[in-house]
Amino acid sequence: MGGCAGSRRRRLSDSEGEETVREPRPPLLDHQGAHWKNAVGFWLLGLCNNFSYVVMLSAAHDILSHERTSGNQSHAVLLADILPTLVIKLLAPLGLHLLPYSPRVLVSGICAAGSFVLVAFSHSVGTSLCGVVLASISSGLGEVTFLSLTAFYPRAVISWWSSGTGGAGLLGALSYLGLTQAGLSPQQTLLSMLGIPALLLASYFLLLTSPEAQDPGGEEEAESSARQPLIRTEAPESKPGSSSSLSLRERWTVFKGLLWYIVPLVVVYFAEYFINQGLFELLFFRNTSLSHAQQYRWYQMLYQAGVFASRSSLRCCHIRFTWALALLQCLNLAFLLADVWFGFLPSIYFVFLIILYEGLLGGAAYVNTFHNIALETSDEHREFAMAATCISDTLGISLSGLLALPLHDFLCQLS
Repeated sequence: MGGCAGSRRRRLSDSEGEETVREPRPPLLDHQGAHWKNAVGFWLLGLCNNFSYVVMLSAAHDILSHERTSGNQSHAVLLADILPTLVIKLLAPLGLHLLPYSPRVLVSGICAAGSFVLVAFSHSVGTSLCGVVLASISSGLGEVTFLSLTAFYPRAVISWWSSGTGGAGLLGALSYLGLTQAGLSPQQTLLSMLGIPALLLASYFLLLTSPEAQDPGGEEEAESSARQPLIRTEAPESKPGSSSSLSLRERWTVFKGLLWYIVPLVVVYFAEYFINQGLFELLFFRNTSLSHAQQYRWYQMLYQAGVFASRSSLRCCHIRFTWALALLQCLNLAFLLADVWFGFLPSIYFVFLIILYEGLLGGAAYVNTFHNIALETSDEHREFAMAATCISDTLGISLSGLLALPLHDFLCQLS
């Protein structure tokens, strides 16, 4: 067999009859090349998956503002933004993650491109909302697909995927703002972004290497072997890719074990988006040269910077107990809500620091949750576990929207 032959010494005779022994060159460079191709591939997939969504949603709000929309229509944008992703992620544990990967990636890329085209040529609220829906489908389907796909690669790709998604929030908002400020119309800006879905498809089909069962080594292997039994039912020797053989009872057993990670991530995102949706516009300081709109943009930018930094921090800092992050984020919410009510903070720079910290907590909760699940699930269950846990952030955002928007309107009436 080729594997056996490759491990033996090759004996070659020269012209004088002398026998030389050559050891085959170890495939270290091939492994390193595959590692970096997968790392860059997953980073680009995370970037493109969320980049299109961030850019398109910013453009949709821009166009809706030109349409002089009412508050109800702004709420419709939020619903169009959240509901399709929520439905997709609810379906993921029921079997959506078992569909072939390539068609799902194609649908995600086509929906992202379609959202750009629809919103670019939109002349009505309905068309813009359809663009928001397509972007939501693309983002939700992409996240379920690519996080499930990490089960077939070394666990390090989770860090690269998370970093890419964090970079999308920062780069997406900056690119749209920069191009429109440079003189391009929203339509021209959106059409110039059509290369992003193409990059997503190229990253998946051309850059990623063929998936393999994980073979973690070194510290990660030792840590995994010590912690894996937490969410394991049976068949520990199974490899990724066998999720289709899981019975409903096995899926329910695995899902119950995942609640230890799902619940704190839901709480983190609930508190985080309660702040973003309900309090950002109310944290207004008059003792600064920044206008109300500029203050809001700074809040968003600092939040995205914090998310990007912490989603890229897994190689430096591992956090197993994500419940602590949930508690800290709830304290953030309580503190800022108290400031909106009583107005005790003397300077906007205190709020800047708190919002940067808010983003750091949210990003850390996301990347560490999925990293911990990758460590603590068996190979057989990892693909299902990744798909099932995807619901956490969207569920937290949805619940926060139900409460944050009415509270925002109530506090506006009081002020």
